[in-house]
Amino acid sequence: MNTKPSPSGSGLGEHAVTITRVADGQWHALDDDLVVGRGHAGRRPDGRLFVSIDAWHGATFDRLAGAMLAELPGPLHTVVDEADTELTEGWRRAGFTVRRREWEYMVPTDPRVTGLADVLPPPGVTIVPAGQADETLLRAVDRAIRDEVEATVGWARSMPAEVVPRAEGDTIVDPAKYAVAAGPDSYLGLIRVVRVIRPRIGLLAVRAGEQRRGIARALLAHALGTLHDSGSTAAWTEVHESHHAASALFEGIGAQRVSSNLELVR
Repeated sequence: MNTKPSPSGSGLGEHAVTITRVADGQWHALDDDLVVGRGHAGRRPDGRLFVSIDAWHGATFDRLAGAMLAELPGPLHTVVDEADTELTEGWRRAGFTVRRREWEYMVPTDPRVTGLADVLPPPGVTIVPAGQADETLLRAVDRAIRDEVEATVGWARSMPAEVVPRAEGDTIVDPAKYAVAAGPDSYLGLIRVVRVIRPRIGLLAVRAGEQRRGIARALLAHALGTLHDSGSTAAWTEVHESHHAASALFEGIGAQRVSSNLELVR
């Protein structure tokens, strides 16, 4: 997005722009029937309400933000590229503050680049490929990991937005997206890879008592190797700025930090 102050004499000013709610969750800024800005509000799968604004002039952005905030229930969230300082400042003027920062990484898949070609899981652990996991055990390890994170740093605070828990707290929407690390009696960790426009590693996690054994590295080696065999040269992932171990893991296999995103909240 690009916002600029309205230049004097341009014909676009606060008095000329009208804000209209054109549909549920959609607003237009109009200057003599010309659309000069758009606002959108929608709920993410985890239930949080996110807003966005696309406007050329800062004054139009402020008018749209004011109209939207007057009609929407809080709390409200938005995500911006940290490099877009004008957009970030616009949301700050509207009362938003930084909630979290995430680094976005581009992760190579070629094992000759990652150095993961010879990585194996620790003794007694096997990797079960995506689509072959036992759903009951998968849901059990997902729930256990979430409970462990919630009891420490808090899942909503430290992990990316995901899905609304369904019946009985079920957060596994598509079991076929998960590969898991299996122990003798239970699953010890999991990795979720989603392929839409480009492959994205949405979750990589290991039970607290099983960490520092190389399980996460083995899961990553399996997932990236599978992507490489299918023709994908890179995957993408986001890491919370406080997750130093995760950043070290990805950077250690050649992942490049390509951008950073800010989640703002009001």
